[in-house]
Amino acid sequence: MPTDPHIGDTEEPDAIDAGLLSPVSVGHDGAVSDAAIGGALIAAETALVRAWSAVGAAPHEVGELVSQHLGWQGAGHPCVLRGFPLAQLTADAVSGGNPVIPLVAVLRERVPESTRSWVHRGATSQDIMDSALMLTAKRAVAEVRLHLDETCSALRSFAQAHRDEVVVARTLTQQAVPTTVGLRAANWWRGIDRATHRLDEAASALPAQLAGAGGTLASFAEIGGIDAARALPGRFAAELGLQEPEAPWHTERWPVTELGDALVQVIDALGKLAADVTTLSRTEIGELAEGAGGGSSAMPQKRNPARSVLIRSAAIRAPHLGATLHAASALAVDERPDGAWHAEWPALRELLRAALGASAQARTVAHGLRVDAGAGARNLGRSGGLVLAERLNLVLGPRIGPGAVSDLVARASRGEDLRAILAADPAVAQAGVDLDALLDPAQYTGLAAALVDELSADRSRTD
Repeated sequence: MPTDPHIGDTEEPDAIDAGLLSPVSVGHDGAVSDAAIGGALIAAETALVRAWSAVGAAPHEVGELVSQHLGWQGAGHPCVLRGFPLAQLTADAVSGGNPVIPLVAVLRERVPESTRSWVHRGATSQDIMDSALMLTAKRAVAEVRLHLDETCSALRSFAQAHRDEVVVARTLTQQAVPTTVGLRAANWWRGIDRATHRLDEAASALPAQLAGAGGTLASFAEIGGIDAARALPGRFAAELGLQEPEAPWHTERWPVTELGDALVQVIDALGKLAADVTTLSRTEIGELAEGAGGGSSAMPQKRNPARSVLIRSAAIRAPHLGATLHAASALAVDERPDGAWHAEWPALRELLRAALGASAQARTVAHGLRVDAGAGARNLGRSGGLVLAERLNLVLGPRIGPGAVSDLVARASRGEDLRAILAADPAVAQAGVDLDALLDPAQYTGLAAALVDELSADRSRTD
């Protein structure tokens, strides 16, 4: 993954993951890089010192000095600490099972001697790790949200532009009834919009973690007294731009699972868009195309829906990453899990990474999506009018009998011309039906246009 040049080495020649096997997120996953998480860990440690000063337990100048020396950037931001030994921290994390233990030693060396005793004062590693991951997640979600807003805006415009463009709907892979390009896009929009609101709810609830070794806040009460211990978590959360925790959640992992579920729903919705684009851009269908198709190393004629393919790769992985978070939550024993907590970290990071990449790719797909009206019309006419069989049954059934309609449809299915069959049938003629209107697919799209028009009423939800 990309490395922030402000923290750690600018390049690790033996780095295991620079995104080579995750093209969906390349260029979009800096918010969850090791460097970004390292900056969030430093921010959590700095925020704790600032909180101690804010509640009056530590002198005011302690918080300011530590902030100055550790690259404090303000609430909601990771610290920027130049020359930070990220590679060494990574290696040293093995012995203690997490990176916080070696981090504390590094940070104490970076601050004035008079302030060192306040770095990590009373905290446990999980306080810092959980809070840093929540800070990282909140920042990553904010980036995802920008992508989703742009995607929804583009899809709404696309739906309105193709409001009345009739194409065939397919059910269980087969042609079914007429629909419109506009309604298809409106449904993509609605799925993404709903997922976006759920993501907002989950992100807005992300809490800091500050409860001490066993979740009792005993260390904080011992250091600063009961009143300071009660005030400290809220002050700590405010310094990080997170919610104040209602109680310790060391082994009550709802912040992680609820966020994970929301991220999965977002990627699901984007996956639906991508699945339709890839299917409808098949050579045999050809109704949609990405604005800039991908090429092939061996077949120069191909124009692959490359970005939609990448979105689908994220959509296939996301539910399993979410399941890992739930398994870790269910196995979070005692007051700190023995491995389940550790299993969350890469799963949550990869889920955020997938959401960052998929949402960025979806934004590009939505803005560049192209419709081939000719292909849509050809596909609509391939059944020789049988795409309106449901309508024939509804209109003619009560007049000539459902059995007679079935016989007419069966003849057309065997290759006879449907219009000629209907025109020649005395019972149909006696029914006085306007065949031109009856066989016009554009007159059997129901509320499709109205469902597209309703997107205008929802404009404020994503604008």
